[in-house]
Amino acid sequence: MGILKRAITKDASAVSMALDAADIVSEMEKIHKTSAVVTAALGRLTIAASLMGYGLKGKDDSLSLKLDGNGPAGVLIAVSDGMGNVKSYVQNPVVEIPLNSVGKLDVAGAVGTDGTLTVSKDLGLKEPYSGTVPIVSGEIGEDIANYFVASEQVPTVCGLGVLVNPDLTVKCAGGFLVQLLPFADENCIAAIEKNVSGIKSVTDLFSKKSPEEIALMLLDGLEPNILDSTEAVYKCDCSRERTERILAGLGNEELEKMAEEMDSIDVECHFCGKKYQFTPDEVRTLKK
Repeated sequence: MGILKRAITKDASAVSMALDAADIVSEMEKIHKTSAVVTAALGRLTIAASLMGYGLKGKDDSLSLKLDGNGPAGVLIAVSDGMGNVKSYVQNPVVEIPLNSVGKLDVAGAVGTDGTLTVSKDLGLKEPYSGTVPIVSGEIGEDIANYFVASEQVPTVCGLGVLVNPDLTVKCAGGFLVQLLPFADENCIAAIEKNVSGIKSVTDLFSKKSPEEIALMLLDGLEPNILDSTEAVYKCDCSRERTERILAGLGNEELEKMAEEMDSIDVECHFCGKKYQFTPDEVRTLKK
């Protein structure tokens, strides 16, 4: 499971979150059988969704991230509940491209930079909130930070990292968010900038420090305290009943066509790979 810690400054002018997500990203890799660069890309988006989901007010709230940069990996999606539990999906799980100019996995090359990041929040209101911003780097952390500044006017620093072993398993994965509240003063900003400037590698940071140590370190000099914590997991909430509702939404004409042409109707969940099988008669019962 992933360990997520949230800290706050003494004057409540800034909040930090840190998530050790090695177990979460490992489960994601096992389900989707991603190549190394896609593990890094989808892993980063998955970590970001978990952090942002936990930042929502209600445990029944949910958040989804959709990254469409027109790169070879295609569309990437990550969905989190209000407790930081998360699931994700990638259109093309296997992408093989050269390392980037500094010899690391080319996440931006896999994701693409000609497209958008869309954040949707279901807060139990009549309509979900949705905001879309252009992709600024394709490295995902910078794109998340840009979303908060452009769409929510919340100054944010976001660091995300996934380190993949030669056998494609996940060695280390983690991420952090630091956000300033409107009344943060110059001293607060300067302290956070100093703390963040010392981070050269997110995965190196998470391989040496715990989420609690990282959350407090990000707010060093501002008398921080741990606010709360959670244990987050990769978790899909699909079910046969939900699948039936999706099929019913296709309409009577499409359902009858499927029943006539197929001996068995198989539906596979994009997020966890679980398969649901329906007979033609079962599909016909879904007609309205």
